[in-house]
Amino acid sequence: MTVIFSGVQPSGDAPTLGNYLGAFKQFAAFQAENDCIYCVVDQHAITVKQDPKLLKERVRRLAAIYLAVGIDPDKSILFIQSEVPAHAQAAWMLQCIVSVGELERMTQYKDKSDGKARVNAALLTYPPLMVADILLYNTNVVPVGDDQKQHIELTRDLAERFNKQYKNVLTVPEISTPKQGARIMSLQEPTRKMSKSDENKKATIFLTDTPAQITKKIKSAMTDSSGIISYDKENKPGVANLLTIYAAITGEKIADIVAKYDGKGYGAFKTDLAEIVVNELAPVQERYEQLLNSSELDDILDAGAAKANKIASKTLAKMEKAMGLGRR
Repeated sequence: MTVIFSGVQPSGDAPTLGNYLGAFKQFAAFQAENDCIYCVVDQHAITVKQDPKLLKERVRRLAAIYLAVGIDPDKSILFIQSEVPAHAQAAWMLQCIVSVGELERMTQYKDKSDGKARVNAALLTYPPLMVADILLYNTNVVPVGDDQKQHIELTRDLAERFNKQYKNVLTVPEISTPKQGARIMSLQEPTRKMSKSDENKKATIFLTDTPAQITKKIKSAMTDSSGIISYDKENKPGVANLLTIYAAITGEKIADIVAKYDGKGYGAFKTDLAEIVVNELAPVQERYEQLLNSSELDDILDAGAAKANKIASKTLAKMEKAMGLGRR
């Protein structure tokens, strides 16, 4: 079985409809034919100052979302990064074989440090932690978007470097850019991607929004004054975005949806779309609330941490032996 690793930071508000249709919905599909390891990477989140109480809450909520969208703990491992000490230990070892120049060339470091008088050291050195996250589990494939390819290239470089300098103990993962799920845009500025950090909350549907909130946001979504439903990303980006959401959830072809609403106007279309989104998210939200209000979530995370620790500790021991650390 191919080992797939994926990690998500518990930052900001709940995941968005865009996150769900673009990525989360695919996570459950991966587990059918692969060994999947999903990690809530809370140690990455503290590269910027966090409210400790809020961070703990976000960690549990993100883990609950993973499970609510279909991650099966009997098929996949779900755990919290900070509950597996090997991640930080392996990251330190990998820092010892990477150069400052390599880390300074990382695009995300350059973007996040640009123009700042003070940058904490973790912002520079967090890539080796990301590398450790992946390598500890003998990962074969890492599914990433284009913005993360540089990090996976560094992962491959450091795995090959470690194997060459010490002993061949690390699996060199492949980069996979899975078929992109629906790319969902802002409901208010449809030329921009839907984002949980958008200051205009009407622009974003969160997975935890109530049916009333979802309906209100869709009905107030930007369209145009023509009242004609057609797919034209350049001239009618708002309508195109709503059609994309409709098609991504129902599986219908956009051309068929356009034909269905020919002459009906935006009111009927938006009303139906709101119902479709509400019905799609209803079971996710129900499962999410069940998990948050029971001991089941913590039981699953405890079991996941135990499984992850077992795998990661074995890899860490091999790395330590290869580097000459310890007495054995």
